[in-house]
Amino acid sequence: MLDGTENIYDLVILGGGSGGYAAALRAASLGLSVALIEKAEVGGTCLHRGCIPTKALLHTGAIADSAREAGKFGVRSTFVGIDMPGVTAYKDSVVGQLYRGLQSTLKARGVQVVIGEGRLRSPNEVVVGDAVLRGRHILLATGSAPVSLRGLEIDGDRILSSEDALQLDYVPGSVVVLGGGVIGCEFASLWKSFGAEVTIIEALPHLIPTEDEDASKLLERSFRRRGIAFHLNSRFADAAYTTSGVRVTTEGGTQVEADLVLVAVGRRPVSAGLGYEAVGVELDRGYVKVDEYCRSSVPSISAVGDLIPTLQLAHVGFAEGILVAERLAGLDPVPIDYDGVPRVTYSQPEVASVGLTEALAKDRYGADQVVTLRQSLVSNGKSKILKAPGEIKLVQRKDGPVVGVHMVGDRVGELIGEAQLIVNWDALPEEVAPLIHAHPTQTEILGEAHLALTGKPLHAHD
Repeated sequence: MLDGTENIYDLVILGGGSGGYAAALRAASLGLSVALIEKAEVGGTCLHRGCIPTKALLHTGAIADSAREAGKFGVRSTFVGIDMPGVTAYKDSVVGQLYRGLQSTLKARGVQVVIGEGRLRSPNEVVVGDAVLRGRHILLATGSAPVSLRGLEIDGDRILSSEDALQLDYVPGSVVVLGGGVIGCEFASLWKSFGAEVTIIEALPHLIPTEDEDASKLLERSFRRRGIAFHLNSRFADAAYTTSGVRVTTEGGTQVEADLVLVAVGRRPVSAGLGYEAVGVELDRGYVKVDEYCRSSVPSISAVGDLIPTLQLAHVGFAEGILVAERLAGLDPVPIDYDGVPRVTYSQPEVASVGLTEALAKDRYGADQVVTLRQSLVSNGKSKILKAPGEIKLVQRKDGPVVGVHMVGDRVGELIGEAQLIVNWDALPEEVAPLIHAHPTQTEILGEAHLALTGKPLHAHD
């Protein structure tokens, strides 16, 4: 039970997801006393209902695809099917190990973890049940939740959110995915690997519409080859139960029937009913408004993660949490450059990018000040071994640094680390081209592309 002076901390954090627990760990390591309040399990959406379990399922799907395609590599194999209890046990074991590790780390750092629903009572107080936790500073990190479309109720039965989908104990025969962003494309990809028939309905002109248009087109081409159907520029109009599933109708009159519907049209910040506005925290469409140091309109309150209008990515939450902790500890952290944040869609194939798209670069610098280069993975030895086609695209400020790297292909998410350094260190093509990459690796394609950008192509075809 919390009482008396035990309730007073340097930092009280409301929400134990990526941003919240990163702030707790960093603040504790810097000598601050920290209380971390979480209504469910520390680790939040990413660990329990998002990033980690989704990628575990995607890995299972990749293994299933490998079994189907083993003959291409001279291996005799027969794919029998997906054992969902076994898949679930694998997924849950990954989550469980990480969860236990996180709990242990928080305890070792001396973070006071309080399980319960918290509510902001004043600029320096959070109420949890009958207890009041007081902090020199409060950090809001209550995350986000799935949203639906107008007139469409997510019932968890035949119309699912991404969180519902992670709990399925069977492989559906067919699925309609509403939304062709990252979440929609990842679930479409894994369900296709599991053997389901999948149709994506996307209101915008392309899948993963925030990525470079060429990357989107490459993913669309790959999805067509895999037999994943999609309707672009198609807005949802209605969904109705049938005797065996759901019928989805678009505004254009297209009808698609499936066993299930996944609603993957985005997430909303969790801020309603938590006392934020009552103590003066300024909101915009539910998001907490912050400055470049994640400070809210109330001097003693900061906010991070999906609760603020930045990129909804776990690693962004980590970075924001660390930024707040270091600022409160008296350090001088550098504000986050959100253009330099890496992004990965873990579909088959993967899409990985960092920096500006070609369109954004031209808008920022002028069309005549932007140079682009596209290079296929067809000449890359390791990609040939993996039978993994794809492409890399560089976006360069004319006579200046590379400001964007965009990749589509198997395992390209593992290349994003080097691409991130290139973009964030304002590297010139002439500085990257001489670097020697191990052979045969997929990282060679980054070196080759920069050689081509400097006018010294090696394996690239004209």
